[in-house]
Amino acid sequence: MTVTAEPRRPDDATLADELADTRSVYIHIPFCRRRCPYCDFAVVAAGESRISHRTYVDAVLQDMRSEAPWFAISAINFGGGTPSAVEPGLIAELIRRVRDIADVTTGAEISLEANPEDWTEEFGEALRGAGVNRITFGVQSLDPTILGSLGRTHDATAAIQAISGARHLGFSVGADLIFGTPAESLQSWRATAETTLSAGIDHLSAYGLTVERGTALSREVAAGGPAPDQDDQADKYELTQLLAAQAGLVQYEVSNYARPGHHCIYNLSTWAQGEYLGFGVGAHGHRDAMRYRNVRRIEKYVELVTDGKRPWAGTERSEHHDYRIERLFLGLRRMAGVAVDETVVRFLATSDGQRYLGAGLVEVINERLVVTTPLLTDTVARSVLSLSPDDC
Repeated sequence: MTVTAEPRRPDDATLADELADTRSVYIHIPFCRRRCPYCDFAVVAAGESRISHRTYVDAVLQDMRSEAPWFAISAINFGGGTPSAVEPGLIAELIRRVRDIADVTTGAEISLEANPEDWTEEFGEALRGAGVNRITFGVQSLDPTILGSLGRTHDATAAIQAISGARHLGFSVGADLIFGTPAESLQSWRATAETTLSAGIDHLSAYGLTVERGTALSREVAAGGPAPDQDDQADKYELTQLLAAQAGLVQYEVSNYARPGHHCIYNLSTWAQGEYLGFGVGAHGHRDAMRYRNVRRIEKYVELVTDGKRPWAGTERSEHHDYRIERLFLGLRRMAGVAVDETVVRFLATSDGQRYLGAGLVEVINERLVVTTPLLTDTVARSVLSLSPDDC
């Protein structure tokens, strides 16, 4: 009799630590049909550049050739922008190139972000044929008024149909949601979250709307428009925790929830300081204790790569102190927390650390430091970032 192992919980501490040794690839697809008012990512909206999808992908393929020798890869993540805005055949070419020049582990996670309005069965089948096994839809909301204010062009029907179609084809399916838009009521957010969860998603990422400098939203707020309310967002955050748990999803990071066995390997690896290569405009990478970021302008990216140069806008080496602080900062975002080491001990000895312990905001459980109230993780994180080399 064969015994099937139970899927691992996303918040499992052993899993969180194991994935520090997992290596990944991130590929940025910047193309979007329009620029959402809240978005500050490296995107190229329709009409903003003459660089075609084909030309851009050729540049990314050439960029990949410069990265050698490669290490074993356990996750490939297509982000954007809107990866679903390009032809599935181009996605397949990029995946083949990774497989040609790297050891992609058996059962590797290959994920892609998509807009609901791009979904068709033919599109999904082409992605499956290319090797994609995980898809995340940018649902954001199911309320038509909120979708309009966020600049989204799909409706609730398209979102739920896309989720259903992807599940039917065997993808691990996730949804991204945004809460706290000024016009959104608590009832509206509840309806969005409940309906999305009841569609059978395997993974949920839920983020509070933020006002990023240089965006259309920031200009609206600066001109006197309504801004997101922190108390409102806190209420919606706590409601999300409750609804996700009722739907069988386990919170494993401040903003992320998953069914057992459906955690995001790429995310858990980066939160554990795992190495990853980044390709495309605005992409970041981390290898051999060096972090780098690529240029954000598509024309400059293509020019540099075509000239045989690395398209880096900047690099930095992780000093010992910075590396330890980053480990604590990133690790405390996980429900699994961080294994107690010298840095943790010294942090807890600071006035902030003592105050958080006394208030029960942080605890040491099974020799790991965890934040007991995820909503307040940023408060703890700010104290971590303020630590000096003398502190730790």
